[in-house]
Amino acid sequence: MLDDLIEISRQAAEIIRDGYRKNFNVEFKTNYTNLVTEIDKKSEETIISFIKKKYPTHGIIAEESGAENKQAEYVWVIDPLDGTTNFAHGLPIFSVSIGIQKNAKTVFGVVYDVMMDRVYSAEYGSGAFCNGRKMKVSQNDNLNYSLLVTGFPYDVKDNPGRTIEYFSAFLKNSRAVRRLGSAALDLCYVADGIFDGFWEVSLNPWDVCAGKLLVEEAGGLVTDFSGIQRDIFFKEILATNGKVHEQMMNTLK
Repeated sequence: MLDDLIEISRQAAEIIRDGYRKNFNVEFKTNYTNLVTEIDKKSEETIISFIKKKYPTHGIIAEESGAENKQAEYVWVIDPLDGTTNFAHGLPIFSVSIGIQKNAKTVFGVVYDVMMDRVYSAEYGSGAFCNGRKMKVSQNDNLNYSLLVTGFPYDVKDNPGRTIEYFSAFLKNSRAVRRLGSAALDLCYVADGIFDGFWEVSLNPWDVCAGKLLVEEAGGLVTDFSGIQRDIFFKEILATNGKVHEQMMNTLK
């Protein structure tokens, strides 16, 4: 099943690469900041078609087309193009993210870094890998020396969940903060020891399903802001190497 997951991620990535910096239709889902393109939809259609053909009894939770048979034993959680705003503007930081849950527990996860041609993959209990290389989180234990990453919700101007205050606090208490525009890749880079920690106040299950497993299988820790381990449907997320987790929690307080 993991091999199939990697293969369909590659097929979706080819669709995205073929559409990159070409003419494509752009729609607005909720406001002018929340985009969807025809490439998102083509990618998702390809993934769902594959699932329905090979795994017809499996459920699906997908960003663009919603949920189907989500009470099934196996459920695929799909973000067909994570980083749509980047893609629409020609910024080459975006990914395909797919996780598979068995009885509500994530057992497989793949994030495909489209333009870097990197496959981040994990199977529960078997470690996390980047193009076959085993990953592990960083060993830094000092928040002041940490490189962090975050993302902003589409309604950031309304400052939901104290987004702006958190960003300001971490700017003052870390080495630097980045904002890449793809939560799935943010989590991959925590798993690979590039970032020491990631937080965000308002995410969806397709944003975090695969990446959460990658961080955990690389030795990291993923909780809410108060340190409680949550399922993929909880909005806020704190993912770290484990060593700066408490320091980040204290900052979030």
